[in-house]
Amino acid sequence: MKQPVSVLAVAALASLSVITSAVANDFPTQARVEFVLSCMDERGGQSYNSFYPCICAIDKIASKMPYREYTAAETLSFLYGTPGERGGFFRDAAPRSRKRIKAFQALRAEAEAACFVPGVASVRTQ
Repeated sequence: MKQPVSVLAVAALASLSVITSAVANDFPTQARVEFVLSCMDERGGQSYNSFYPCICAIDKIASKMPYREYTAAETLSFLYGTPGERGGFFRDAAPRSRKRIKAFQALRAEAEAACFVPGVASVRTQ
């Protein structure tokens, strides 16, 4: 009887591993495509020199944070860079928001450097 229990335990652990990796990498295809297109656009347009490195970068980001956290950090980063009074509200945001923005931008820069993305973006929250 020990053998069927062992087989069930191994099967349960394997399925748990698949579920854990799926939860850890829950980015929808649309978000990935938008990131890649934006990444390529920031580097002069669509070319194979930026296409695969940008795909690699979003995969690295997705492996390090859940999609919900990514969208919040990306939105804060975008709004932080908004010029004028509208952006002032976000530039004057609580220290927690600034820390979140800096951490996200550091993660993005780390992913882009690891994937050899041409012209790694600079951090705008200095």
